[in-house]
Amino acid sequence: MAEDASLLAPTLTDRAALGDVAATEYGHFRLVRDRLESLGADPEAAMAPFTEALDAWHEQTRPGDWYEALVKAYVGTGIAGDFYREAARHVDDSTRELVDRALADEGRSVFAVERVRQALAEDPRLNGRLALWARRLVGEALSQAYRVAAARPDLAVLLGDSADSADLAGIGKMFAQITEEHGKRMSAIGLTPGA
Repeated sequence: MAEDASLLAPTLTDRAALGDVAATEYGHFRLVRDRLESLGADPEAAMAPFTEALDAWHEQTRPGDWYEALVKAYVGTGIAGDFYREAARHVDDSTRELVDRALADEGRSVFAVERVRQALAEDPRLNGRLALWARRLVGEALSQAYRVAAARPDLAVLLGDSADSADLAGIGKMFAQITEEHGKRMSAIGLTPGA
């Protein structure tokens, strides 16, 4: 996500700040990779089932400008965090602590929030376009997540708190929670529906 934004960043200062965000995210990836290896899992094999959905999300949500890239980075990070938090409720304590540690550094979103709020203050007309863009991002993310859950009944059972792999109602509840959190983030960044 930082890659999208860095290509569209208007200043070297913005590119450098995005580099810091990317470095933080890479550190989180290393935590997960190292944990998977400590469990005897091949990180690439463990992550492979999700690659297609992530790639499809990025393909469907290419930002058209700097502000869309910032909103995408902010929304994408938020949705991913919500999903990881939910998944972490169902794993061992050590893994849950690792996930919490990776997600505790919320400072990485400050960059996007500050830049988008400043842009909205300078040009309030951006609000409607960026609010629609944010809804598109969350809709596409939930669509891809649903496809993964439907294709992987074991994941749907884990995340949905259901013993019935055919019942995706639990996934629907989780998505409703993610959508609610998305709304809170949109308010925090200054994007409001219908503005």
